Amino acid sequence: MTQRVNGERLWQSLRDMAQFGAIPKDGVTRLALSEEDRLARDQLRDWALEAGCSVRVDRMGNMFLRREGSRPELAPVITGSHVDSQPKGGRFDGIYGVLAGLEVIRTLNDHQIITERAVEVVNWTNEEGARFAPAMISSGVFAGVFDLAYGLSRSDDQGVSIGEALQQIGYAGEHPVGNMPIHAAFELHIEQGPILEAENIEIGVVTTAQGQRWYELEITGFSAHAGTTPMDRRRDALLGFAAMVIAVNNIGKDFMPDARATIGMAQITPNSRNVVPGKVFFSVEFRHPQEAVLEQMELRLLAAVAKIGSDGLSAHAERIFQYQPIRFDQGCIDSVRQAAQTLGYSHRDMVSGAGHDACYLSRVAPTAMIFIPCVDGISHNELENISSEWSTAGANVLLNALLAHTHA
Repeated sequence: MTQRVNGERLWQSLRDMAQFGAIPKDGVTRLALSEEDRLARDQLRDWALEAGCSVRVDRMGNMFLRREGSRPELAPVITGSHVDSQPKGGRFDGIYGVLAGLEVIRTLNDHQIITERAVEVVNWTNEEGARFAPAMISSGVFAGVFDLAYGLSRSDDQGVSIGEALQQIGYAGEHPVGNMPIHAAFELHIEQGPILEAENIEIGVVTTAQGQRWYELEITGFSAHAGTTPMDRRRDALLGFAAMVIAVNNIGKDFMPDARATIGMAQITPNSRNVVPGKVFFSVEFRHPQEAVLEQMELRLLAAVAKIGSDGLSAHAERIFQYQPIRFDQGCIDSVRQAAQTLGYSHRDMVSGAGHDACYLSRVAPTAMIFIPCVDGISHNELENISSEWSTAGANVLLNALLAHTHA
């Protein structure tokens, strides 16, 4: 039998949670393990206890809200996302998936539905990576990508570590991180892109997540007086950088539609109005759902770097991070697609361009993701917005996809 959540209650929960870290334009600033995060965590805990859940916290501060099943020995079905936000971020990124999970539990209670497997809602610590780098650190520790000591030692720009911050806000849990059986896992999230709204589609069935490769590059020329150095005698590092900007953009275009190629950061030395730039340090990021294509993009990047080096400049590139593409579990994907079909929602398969906790979780559990539209594709911005109808549709799909996995 198809079940539906209480969409008005979910929408009110989202409005209530948005007060923690509220900023103008209906946004939030709720950095990981800040006072605002503590208040939001406390509210989430209180709501979970009111819904009859047990609450446990592991050593990375991950919160697990458990509605027990009739057979506690069975591995649970889990869902969730994150409570933390970007600075001047939106009120739906992450938290929507957590509160939709809570609404699933409330709906099961309303209809007195007994599941054999427990249902757990998870709040993963520091998904955004805005205060502590890298992003998704706690789900990464849970999945064995990082060890616990590394996770707890990550520090913010004030030198405060995750371990210290957890102690400060009272969420340094005692439970071990990871090494627990999970039957199936789902993460519901806003798309953070424009496709679903542009195509007037209600549900994104996420089949894969893009792999990522990050690089640091440096081009070196020679700093010289801007007024006395003739044009044909200059070794202008910024000219080499300009060529690399065009090259990186062309690499992204040549592997459309799924490729992403971005230069997000650049530092010019000496960065003076009347000095020919002698050095430029910058980042390059590639994303694509196929590892073979990422390899081709990297080869193209290195060829462009070599060409810059032949123009009287020296150039160097180093890959500093690699994240392989994720293929989500077919059984979980099918459950999401079937739920959307049964509920009568328009849907399409999608690739996630962003990283999510589900990507790490997929290493240790059958996992899938569900997307709903967001207005104009805006996210990581206080103008981020969704409709209550989209919110309800996503939670309905989540509820029915979860129920398909809650019996032995």
